[in-house]
Amino acid sequence: MGALIVRLGFLATAMLLLMTGSAWAAEGGAPAGGGLSVGAVSIITGGFAMAIAAGIAALAQGRAISAALDGIARQPNAAARIQVAMIIGLALIESLAIYVLLIALIIFFVKPFGG
Repeated sequence: MGALIVRLGFLATAMLLLMTGSAWAAEGGAPAGGGLSVGAVSIITGGFAMAIAAGIAALAQGRAISAALDGIARQPNAAARIQVAMIIGLALIESLAIYVLLIALIIFFVKPFGG
């Protein structure tokens, strides 16, 4: 399952990199003939980035919770330590998705390419 997720991640990254060629090939001004502007490409890219980050974060959180519950079931005496470690791990996993959201919002509103 993990290898499939990695392959899908590489495939999604490759697709996004191939789509950016149309954004860089356009000259300044309004897009002619229905082409994509830099703003539209940045919104699409930010949406894909958030979707991938949210999906991977959800899978990681599910796996972390499952492992913590297995550990608590095997050693009930260590439940408090396992729970603290699980909560810290979940916070770190969630922070990765929040960082992607922050970068996507910067791309949406700052428009670094002047478009």
